[in-house]
Amino acid sequence: GYPLQADLLAMSQIWRAKAGTGFVIAAKGAPEAIADLCHLPIKDLEKIRRHVAALAADGLRVLAVAEGAFTGSAWPRSQHEFDFGFVGLLGLADPLRPEVPEAVAACMDAGIRIVMITGDHPATAQAIARQAGISAEATLTGKEMADLDDAGFRERLSRTNVFARIMPEQKLRLVQAFSSEGEVVAMTGDGVNDAPSLKAAHIGVAMGGRGTDVAREAASLVLLDDNFASLVTAVRLGRRIDDNLRKAIGYILAVHVPIAGLSLIPVLFGWPLVLGPVHVVFLELIIDPVSSIVFEAEPEEQDVMSRPPRKPDAPLFDAALLLRGLIQGAVVMIAALGIFRLGILQAHSEEVARCMAFITLVIGNLGLVLTNRSMTSSAIRVLTRPNRALAIVIVATLVALGLAVSTPWLRGLFGFGVLDATQFSMAASVAVGSVLVNDATGIISRRLRAGLFAP
Repeated sequence: GYPLQADLLAMSQIWRAKAGTGFVIAAKGAPEAIADLCHLPIKDLEKIRRHVAALAADGLRVLAVAEGAFTGSAWPRSQHEFDFGFVGLLGLADPLRPEVPEAVAACMDAGIRIVMITGDHPATAQAIARQAGISAEATLTGKEMADLDDAGFRERLSRTNVFARIMPEQKLRLVQAFSSEGEVVAMTGDGVNDAPSLKAAHIGVAMGGRGTDVAREAASLVLLDDNFASLVTAVRLGRRIDDNLRKAIGYILAVHVPIAGLSLIPVLFGWPLVLGPVHVVFLELIIDPVSSIVFEAEPEEQDVMSRPPRKPDAPLFDAALLLRGLIQGAVVMIAALGIFRLGILQAHSEEVARCMAFITLVIGNLGLVLTNRSMTSSAIRVLTRPNRALAIVIVATLVALGLAVSTPWLRGLFGFGVLDATQFSMAASVAVGSVLVNDATGIISRRLRAGLFAP
């Protein structure tokens, strides 16, 4: 047979005729290539073009078929040397999955550009692109692409979302061109010829069902269900994981500021000690499960798929996150130190003051969990968002705190004094106040970032 070639999008197979000694030649391929092989007159070419345009406008993949005969002994080097007769056109329907338009719209809302690269007729590609919700006003064909210099190609690349009649090596050029523009490129494919472009993309995605072994080996990810919507789910999950990591990092930083401050400041100023090893162990028993379980279980933010992607070189731990954690931790530290000094002055007992400061610190740390649960909503609003792990941690912490301040032998272990109702209320109120201050600070910072206070 004669395989598909870059300059002739048609292939031919040869069979021995049932009768006689001749051979039957069958060709299939792009309608314009088959028409060229058949050397049709202009009148017939125009008729075929009209039929192709009508079929392609309905989103059908159009193939042309031709038939020829050969009786010689020396095979021609080119398909053009056969005497082909045009047989007809085939319109193949490959409808989009129902979820594809919604998935494409979700990607666009998330700032992800969707580009269609296909070997189909331009009209077919445009029709399918419109069905999927991809802008198809500008279309670039493989032939046009081959004729463009680098400057012209980059210019067309920036405003073209549909590429038709593309050869495998041109897919690789497209991936490399998008990458050179600083884009993070994810490429989907399923055939052997897709392997180079899958390998060159930052994220090669192969189809697990209909994909070839070569494509799966070259890809970074394999979609087991061959469903484009699964990519949107992966992006959503990735953004949720990124958000939750940042929340956990912010919380870990914030919660250690008051612990370090309450351990060092009394020593520097010659005050009675606020925290000892047992207090730090108690606090770490809260911090570890919160950072590893609670934030991992946090649901996604409402705007997770309506914000642009973060820059590839953006650090996970940046200056804004550092400043936010330091401020939040400092607020809790000041609240705990303030209630400690107040307890010393009013009760004249470091045990009572230590107990009051510890209550403020523990409740304030739980407040830090709430203020770091969301980067877009207030601590009070996120209380309506379910998180079973958080509920367990809060209940367990409050029960343990209650036992530590009410059980005599635990009070002795922690170095606590007996509190009256007023002292307990003061400690809890100051802790709640620190939560409200941190929440208000977060609201103000979010509004400043959103430009609501801009003149």
